[in-house]
Amino acid sequence: MRRILLITFFIFTIHSVSNVEACTGITLRSKDGACIVARTIEWGGSNLNSRYVVVPRGYTQRSYVPGGIDGMEFTAQYGYVGLAVEESAFVAEGLNEAGLSAGLFYFPGYGEYEAYDPSEKATSIADLQLVPWILGQCATVDEVKEAISQVHVVSIDPRASTVHWRFTDVSGRQIVLEIIDRQLVFYENPLGVLTNSPDFDWQLTNLNNYVNLYSGSAPSQPFGSMTLSSFGAGSGFLGLPGDVTPPSRFVRAAFYQTTAPQQDSALLTVLQCFQILNNFDIPIGVEFSRDQTPTDIPSATQWTSATNMRDRILYYRTMDNSAIRSFDLRTIDFSRVKYQEHPLDDVRRQPVLPIVIQ
Repeated sequence: MRRILLITFFIFTIHSVSNVEACTGITLRSKDGACIVARTIEWGGSNLNSRYVVVPRGYTQRSYVPGGIDGMEFTAQYGYVGLAVEESAFVAEGLNEAGLSAGLFYFPGYGEYEAYDPSEKATSIADLQLVPWILGQCATVDEVKEAISQVHVVSIDPRASTVHWRFTDVSGRQIVLEIIDRQLVFYENPLGVLTNSPDFDWQLTNLNNYVNLYSGSAPSQPFGSMTLSSFGAGSGFLGLPGDVTPPSRFVRAAFYQTTAPQQDSALLTVLQCFQILNNFDIPIGVEFSRDQTPTDIPSATQWTSATNMRDRILYYRTMDNSAIRSFDLRTIDFSRVKYQEHPLDDVRRQPVLPIVIQ
């Protein structure tokens, strides 16, 4: 019971403090045909104690529901590796051996799940456990849509806000799921960008407000008796919003992604994704008013990941260690490996490599 109370408190806190919820997702393709999805995860309230989990085929879990851990039971048909927050069952981003990528993004104020009905607990899945269930069950986005239509997605705490989800399969097809007015709403996402609220359709429409932006520099223009010229490179993006709100991050991510030069290989594209997402690291001080004491963590952006579905590789770096680490799922025998979980960082300290001059 104490565990349930602690998790309920965490869920209510992380969902109810809207100024610290921020996730930014992008998608790039390499010239050799690989599709790479990448994202950040933010929470400025405390350390999320993030972990990675390795889940074998045949591993069985049960969903949290209001008041207990007696919701839907599910067994993994596919093995997967996931990055979890606070509780190992709450996988926020992951990749399975079939090449399906799944991730959740916070979505406060706009979604609404159906009310939990205890008589339907055998088919009820917590929103924070939808990612691990899908990773264990599905290989394509069509399978995702069919599977989700058969269950009831609920919140563990009815006071909490909602999340929405991004699913991408090995073909590069990507969909976004939002649950609005208790109804499943699926969007095709050929753009490949996702942040938080408002809803995805609104975010796409809002891009039209920036139709005047373009890459490169603006040409000099006559202005009465004088000539106006750019102060420096990149003036075609003058007016690109730079704040950390979800609509501004969506616009910025869309323009950075769309203007990024296409790389030759999957690995170069992965590295490019990390470079682009460096622009979305949120300093911890931004999250707090002047009369508040910031949390004792180095960044509100706690980790960043990139996923190569074609080659079955999941990459990540953290606020404590900017070195990129990876899991190659092709090297894992999911029929034999044991379930395991480990901290994303063995030591929470950024390594510094001294250069010795002889």
